[in-house]
Amino acid sequence: MRSELVAKAREVGFDLVGVAPVLPFACLDFYKGWLERGFHGEMGYLSRQLSLRSDPRSLLPAAQSVVAVGLNYYQPREGREEYPRIARYALGRDYHKVLRSKLHTLGRWVSACSGAEYRVCVDSAPIFDRYYAQQAGLGWFGKNTCLISGEVGSWFVIGLLLTSLDLTPDEPNVGHCGTCRKCIDACPTGAIVFEDGRWQVDSRRCISYLTIEAPFSSPEIDRAGWTFGCDVCQEVCPFNRFQKVTTEKDFLVHRDWPSLTQLRKIKYEEWDSLTQGSPVRRAGFEGLKTNAS
Repeated sequence: MRSELVAKAREVGFDLVGVAPVLPFACLDFYKGWLERGFHGEMGYLSRQLSLRSDPRSLLPAAQSVVAVGLNYYQPREGREEYPRIARYALGRDYHKVLRSKLHTLGRWVSACSGAEYRVCVDSAPIFDRYYAQQAGLGWFGKNTCLISGEVGSWFVIGLLLTSLDLTPDEPNVGHCGTCRKCIDACPTGAIVFEDGRWQVDSRRCISYLTIEAPFSSPEIDRAGWTFGCDVCQEVCPFNRFQKVTTEKDFLVHRDWPSLTQLRKIKYEEWDSLTQGSPVRRAGFEGLKTNAS
């Protein structure tokens, strides 16, 4: 069944697929330390539901396997002066919707073939998706905490399918970045810090956090021209030198973004129409205008 599932995942459109065992999250103490340092900023939801987050079986009691998938979202970004600078993952349709749809297609196929239960987890679910993706062999943790695949770099989003199928797991990915510190040196705000024996991201200084989760906080920090999200640490990563453009059409949807000057004056109705189905909507109407300032 495992080989058929992997083939089906590829058919559905996923670029990476692997299987991890259903085991409790092994880095919970480290995560608690990250929270205690306040590195999560105003994202209070990250400190809630720790009991749920600690074990996939809290979400699906019958779970025996975690199927992890990755979907390439890379595309060249237009560098037009005086126009919004938006992270590549947010240029097309909201990846939550794209991943969720594909995972449900995969899950329904699993259920039809085997009668197994399944649950789809995409980002907002209380589970450490990057950890289980690493355990499934999709990639290793870079110093910027992104998951890096030796096959496709780090330009991919992650989804999980919990299933009651008992599948042979893959080996965890144990790649590493060696002595490279390009992402650390390139980060405009110094958000990548070394604490507790490993590299971590202090969200309070991360441009992605400052333009998405808390666009009205820390006005003294220079957002380096980014309007939504930030790609700097991935742009300088050597493992991303040969990344291919995504074939996922939903990620290649073109939006006619107004200039920064126009964006600062945008009306609510225009913002509402422009951001329908886009991750950029998360910044909110006032937040996006603030980011454009």
